[in-house]
Amino acid sequence: MAAQRLIPWALRAAWAVLPFTAGPAFADALGGRSGPVRTVASVGLWAAWAVVLVATLVPHPVSLTLVRSAAPGAVVAALVAAAEGFGSPPAVATTALALAVALLPETGTVFVNGPAYPNERRFLLRVPAPLLLGVLAVVWAVAVAPLVAGPLLLAARQWVAGALVAAAGAPVSVVLFRAMHGLSRRWLVFVPAGVVLHDHVALADPVLFRRQVVARIGPAPADTDALDLTQAAPGLGIELALTEEVPMVRARPGQRLGDAVSPTRVLFTPTRPGAVLREAAERGLPVG
Repeated sequence: MAAQRLIPWALRAAWAVLPFTAGPAFADALGGRSGPVRTVASVGLWAAWAVVLVATLVPHPVSLTLVRSAAPGAVVAALVAAAEGFGSPPAVATTALALAVALLPETGTVFVNGPAYPNERRFLLRVPAPLLLGVLAVVWAVAVAPLVAGPLLLAARQWVAGALVAAAGAPVSVVLFRAMHGLSRRWLVFVPAGVVLHDHVALADPVLFRRQVVARIGPAPADTDALDLTQAAPGLGIELALTEEVPMVRARPGQRLGDAVSPTRVLFTPTRPGAVLREAAERGLPVG
């Protein structure tokens, strides 16, 4: 509960100070550019900062995606300015701090529970391993690049290149940001009726495990033969053991329907396994 109260304010403070700590470095780096480029870049930086600051005030999965998409951009901008000789330790340090707070598991928990019902509690699932091996960084870069390059090229009077980047890149950015937003919508949800696994990457539809069929929830044994829904995500796997088979359909990339299975044990990887087990115990589910 203490983290739930402090984390949003830590994120807001870390982001709010960037105009004072990183702003001068960005201004110096833009000093040698043409007037239109400086104007477009400055307006873009201020607009992005203001939008993200507002997002930190509204806990919601969309806000989480927005914050986690913008914070790496601030770090990249600070590093580019430093590489050109205009950076400063405060600029790099404060943008890195904002990114670190944005990526905290506790931050994710606060934001995804913003629109949740009072009697439910959501816990984010860890990012699948294949995305952590560079894929997610590439997706982020491809999504952000047209939004930055298009306006700057147009401001530099590179009309053809700017128009092409803006026209071709905008749809790509929309698709990729939507895909990244999907990571903010992968949850384990405790509800009065039991536990819901809401993971479009692993399952075709959310699955409710009624509390009457939950035999145990706890750390997975090393030799478990539970249905693996972790997507090879790193971290402590949590096993949900059931007293009866629960039908579900596994998601398959590129296919409308996946494999229908009815396991008695499933394995998943939340970002905060300890908090998941505490919540389960508080709700009277068997933990062990």
